[in-house]
Amino acid sequence: MQARRAARELALILFSQFEKEITKYSKKDFEDIMLKSVRILSNSASEELKLTVGSLIDLKDSLETYEAEHESNLSRPMGAKNKPVQIPLTDEMIGKVDSMLDVAEKAILALEIAEFATLESQSEVKNYTIDIAEQFKLHHTEVDNEIQKYSNGWDISRLVKMDKDILRIAITELLFSKGAPVKVIVDEAVELAKKYSTDDSSSFVNGILAKVIVENGLK
Repeated sequence: MQARRAARELALILFSQFEKEITKYSKKDFEDIMLKSVRILSNSASEELKLTVGSLIDLKDSLETYEAEHESNLSRPMGAKNKPVQIPLTDEMIGKVDSMLDVAEKAILALEIAEFATLESQSEVKNYTIDIAEQFKLHHTEVDNEIQKYSNGWDISRLVKMDKDILRIAITELLFSKGAPVKVIVDEAVELAKKYSTDDSSSFVNGILAKVIVENGLK
């Protein structure tokens, strides 16, 4: 995972932890909340991995039971090793495996972000995350005005919070951090929306950011 991608994921968690007006937070507050966020990620990853292990054990038990109770093995002598049997309904098995893969991928991602944020050699993650928060603190009115302007009549206070935070991070990067290519910022904002928000969020986020880019003459 690239450092700035990890920083955007961490910034999204950081923004979700804000409980008061952004101007009331200091840089130290941002750092403390980020540390708390990393701990949340690590604990979440640990729990999800435990769920995956549990699901794998259940799947193995189910397969062993199916094999043992198959008619070709019921007639075998006591103590004889079971013969492998075909599984007639693969769709159910594939569904279970897909669910476990999804949980495992999220856990791995969470651990990668936590690792990036805590390794001294990867201080770029911490610095970039804090920079996004600091820039948003300085320019939160302009950023929220951009979101309001292009939200087609929606009151910004009624937007899905996850969508609003993703837009705040991306617009802050586009207009005030300017440390990454425009396309990368937009693509990763859309991916965050797909991963963490509603079915319609990615197209909504993409549409807002496209207007911000055009109106501000960004390339």
